[in-house]
Amino acid sequence: MKIGIISDLHVDLNELAGEPSIEEALIEVAGERRLDGLIVAGDISNDANRSLAVLHELKRRCGIPVWFVPGNHDYWSKINGNRDTWSIYRQFQTFEGCLSERPAVLDNGWVILGNSGWYDYTMGEPGYTFDDFERMHAMDRTWQDSLYVTWGMSNRDIHKYFYDSLERELAEHRGKSIVMVTHMLGHPYFKVPMPHPQWSYFNAFLGSTEYAELYRRYGVRYGIMGHVHYRKDYEEQGTKLICSCLGYRKEWRQSSAVAEIRDCLQTIVLED
Repeated sequence: MKIGIISDLHVDLNELAGEPSIEEALIEVAGERRLDGLIVAGDISNDANRSLAVLHELKRRCGIPVWFVPGNHDYWSKINGNRDTWSIYRQFQTFEGCLSERPAVLDNGWVILGNSGWYDYTMGEPGYTFDDFERMHAMDRTWQDSLYVTWGMSNRDIHKYFYDSLERELAEHRGKSIVMVTHMLGHPYFKVPMPHPQWSYFNAFLGSTEYAELYRRYGVRYGIMGHVHYRKDYEEQGTKLICSCLGYRKEWRQSSAVAEIRDCLQTIVLED
């Protein structure tokens, strides 16, 4: 079973007049690759309604299963103005392929599970305190989740909520071949390398080092993530880690969306 992997489509920010939409480009490339399924690891757009519309179009026109975990941008809902993040979370669960609290058990024995994940500041660099990170503001920049995401609990507590949910699902499927998907980074290999003047602070909001322990403890075969706009692979103790972000147009290497998605989209084969 050939599965495509991509994240951080940012379809609203990457639109360009005279070009196919990002979703059109992804549909074209998925057809070229003859995929049997597609994993989108979050950040489709800045609004839940737009993100859900893209997911439904991908599933309908590709004719394959589409699995998804929401990214932090998907929770922002800038257009519809919804600031109740839990209601947005439940809205995403109406999509059949949303993995949040609903692992996908495939006919060939593989299990795809995951959720957004969150950050607990363990990827932050030395020199900052917990209170520094709690402000979510430094060097005249504000981490935008502090403006648009309202969980009603601290960042560390929402990280624990997602972590505990992942561990319950991993324990339930222990011994099976598992693909674990988060939007947030699950391993410090993928954070922004130092030295870097701004990311020395903002690395704290990229994920958690604790997810790597779940990979090891439960023998996860593939760890899929996004968020940081890198395209990197890494292997550790039998887990293949993949970060395959489309990212912002200004970060692209190619001149068109189709060419950039061809460059970005990774595939894995889940063998029986």
